[in-house]
Amino acid sequence: MNGLTDILQIALTAAQPAQQDIVPLKIIWEHISSLDLVEALTFISFGTVCLFYGWRIFKILVTICFGLVGLGVGVWVNNQLVVGNVVWLAMFSVLVFAIFSIPLMRWGVTVLGAVSGGILTAGVWLALGLPQEYVWAGGLVGLIAGGMISFIVFKIAVILFTSLGGSTLMTVGILAVLYGYMVDRQKLETLVFNYQWFLPAMILLPMAVGIFMQHRFIKTAQDWSV
Repeated sequence: MNGLTDILQIALTAAQPAQQDIVPLKIIWEHISSLDLVEALTFISFGTVCLFYGWRIFKILVTICFGLVGLGVGVWVNNQLVVGNVVWLAMFSVLVFAIFSIPLMRWGVTVLGAVSGGILTAGVWLALGLPQEYVWAGGLVGLIAGGMISFIVFKIAVILFTSLGGSTLMTVGILAVLYGYMVDRQKLETLVFNYQWFLPAMILLPMAVGIFMQHRFIKTAQDWSV
């Protein structure tokens, strides 16, 4: 029995670091902290526009999002086929995805709304201090609920994904400015790495404000249609 207990303890100890790295905080923070001032201010400016007025430019945002998906697909296909120059295949894939996103705009918005719902509930899961190894469960609930709601009410899908995108961009820019120019770097890194709720809260709070404000703006805009 003692031998079996020791084996179980060793297995749990070995599995523990893998559970802690489910959310790649180090990689995320490396990208944030490497931004210079111009890039950070650009993120803040564009994020603010998306957060409050994403409902006005959602078609452009959908095209950009699918173009970025096409870029990733192109790079992946290039790596699989081992083609010499990745640029041409990536550019071709970007154009294909961007062009096809225009006639499939409503479906694209619904997909982005579903993904935003999944990210929203996964963020809430982390902000509440629940185990990271089960964050996929929280995200799956939001993905399904967000997809159903977005499919039924198109405006909600628009508000969801533009608010999330704007809040994320704005938060990244603000953190980069704080880290580079305004606060003690060690204290900020302590908040990021030692408090699981910090980053989700930094994104979810502005997102909630954006959802509220966009809903009000859309209600008073007589010329806006989907």
